[in-house]
Amino acid sequence: MQALSIWPLKSGLLVGSRLEFELDCSCFLVSRKIRKRHCNFGSISSLILDSSNTSRVLFLCEPKRGSLRTSVGVGWATEQREEEVSRDKTNSRVNVRELAYSLRAAKTADDVDVVLKEKGELPLQVYCAMIRGFGKDKRLTPAMAVVEWLKRKKSGPNLFIYNSLLGAVKESNEFGETEKILRDMEEEGIVANIVTYNTLMAIYMEQGEFRKALEVLDLIEEKGFEPSPVTYSTALLVYRRMEDGMGALEFFSELRERYSRKEIGNDNDHDWEFEFIKLENFVGRICYQVMRRWLVRDENLTTKVLKLLNEMDNAGVKPSKEEHERLIWACTRGEHHHVVGKELYKRVRERFPDDEISLSVCNHLIWLMGKAKRWWAALEIYEDLLEEGPEPNNLSYELVVSHFSILLGAASKRGIWRWGVKLLNKMEDKGIKPQSRHWNAVLVACSKASETAAAIQIFKAMVENGEKPTVISYGALLSALEKGKLYDEAFKVWNHMIKVGIEPNLHAYTIMASVLTGQGKFNLLDTLFKEMVSKGVEPSVVTYNAVISACARNGLSGEAYEWFGRMRGEKVEANEITYEVLIEALADDGKPRLAYELHLKAQSEGLKLSAKPYDAVVRAAESYGATIDVNLLGPRPEKEKRG
Repeated sequence: MQALSIWPLKSGLLVGSRLEFELDCSCFLVSRKIRKRHCNFGSISSLILDSSNTSRVLFLCEPKRGSLRTSVGVGWATEQREEEVSRDKTNSRVNVRELAYSLRAAKTADDVDVVLKEKGELPLQVYCAMIRGFGKDKRLTPAMAVVEWLKRKKSGPNLFIYNSLLGAVKESNEFGETEKILRDMEEEGIVANIVTYNTLMAIYMEQGEFRKALEVLDLIEEKGFEPSPVTYSTALLVYRRMEDGMGALEFFSELRERYSRKEIGNDNDHDWEFEFIKLENFVGRICYQVMRRWLVRDENLTTKVLKLLNEMDNAGVKPSKEEHERLIWACTRGEHHHVVGKELYKRVRERFPDDEISLSVCNHLIWLMGKAKRWWAALEIYEDLLEEGPEPNNLSYELVVSHFSILLGAASKRGIWRWGVKLLNKMEDKGIKPQSRHWNAVLVACSKASETAAAIQIFKAMVENGEKPTVISYGALLSALEKGKLYDEAFKVWNHMIKVGIEPNLHAYTIMASVLTGQGKFNLLDTLFKEMVSKGVEPSVVTYNAVISACARNGLSGEAYEWFGRMRGEKVEANEITYEVLIEALADDGKPRLAYELHLKAQSEGLKLSAKPYDAVVRAAESYGATIDVNLLGPRPEKEKRG
């Protein structure tokens, strides 16, 4: 029975034997609770040599740290039995950490010889520990120097020394020495093992030579080695670096199929069933990371994300709920990402029914759908919160209200009043209280659509729901009444607005000017204009156009022309609408010459009139026998309507 070296630690006993050191550079911790467990250390801090038995070496290890000065030890495998080192034996102690520190500046084998020539024979594991420690400290030069010095010794460096050196190359990122080390191994007649190839694969990956790294897998099989779990994990990591989620998934699926056919995983060194569970979790994590990288890129990779999600389903690889939610957070570009966000949301709801989705994730999705102008989809998510949970908070409410505001704004601009009414009803159904701006949007839509009765009903509903009408509310209602020629009702609304203390704005004054004109109450219209000026509300071209248009609709071309003169006297510039309405009114009223002169005047001011006033002038001149020079009017405009 081979003797073991044992050292008590807080978490258990560290044991080792020289024979095991020759076999591998791994370590085991014998715990009081667990019979044998693999663990990682930095570099050996010290060792004790048993002078009576050179096959026994005791390694003293400390927790892993960053630099050589504080780096710690690596222990190796143990046999099954535990024995204590006899106190009466003569032992000599080597402080590996101190030894490595003294070699940190070594550049050549001669520099190493100065330090080590008096140390006598040391186990090769000491050199392994120092070499790896140099790599972690990004000091490849002293590591190379130690190996060159070992070449001078009769025993020379063995496979594990070279594996340690390749590991140092990987850790230090000084990849230029890789090929030289491989040539040295070949010259020394040292045959690589699976650890060598695993390390080589990792080096190529760190270099960005991904295809070369994956080719190492073929080389391993050619050499007759059985790949280890580390081999497969490294290959999957290569696909991660390539951001090739599909490749990683296909690689894992092929491995699993080969395992089911007993083509791999036939050794007894690993619990392959457990290892495949870890590999499945790992490939799932890789796919998640790749998809997240795709989502944060500037280019649109939505299709690739959805395809990878489907392929993961086919392969039976299931991301966790947390990974789904983190992917949703990565969806920020509404135009492209709303499809992915909705799909991920659907998966979380369906696949994790007992694990409530995060409210912040739902709020993010509501925001995302709004950004993508998918307001109904945002509302569906809000409805899910009300019905399935979690309970929406103030942010949820405000986000949905803002979406309704956008929808109602669109309805208002387009005059889609029925849609606006449905939206108001939808808000109330979901417990969202419409605010003044929402009621106003629908009122404006009704006004634009000349839906007087609907506007009256909306205004009443607004008051009944406890919302105080604003000047915009009154203006929209006045406009709807004016278009419906309900002048008396409009006058009553105006008086009520003044009574409740709401100051009219320019729009309200303009609507009322049109109402008074329609009623033919020009004396009150004069009073209204004087009131506007006294309150600092200057009549605009829109106000004058409203009066002129109302005159024209009622066949009062003379009054229209009079207000045009008043407008010019107030230095308010007429626009195309002013001239077109007035020209048509004069022409239809049998005043072709005056209409003709106004057309020429508009042209002289650089205004582009439509074909309608042109046709009205020509038609009136022919009907009433007026003499005009049509050539001065220029060519007839091509389009019947302006822009």
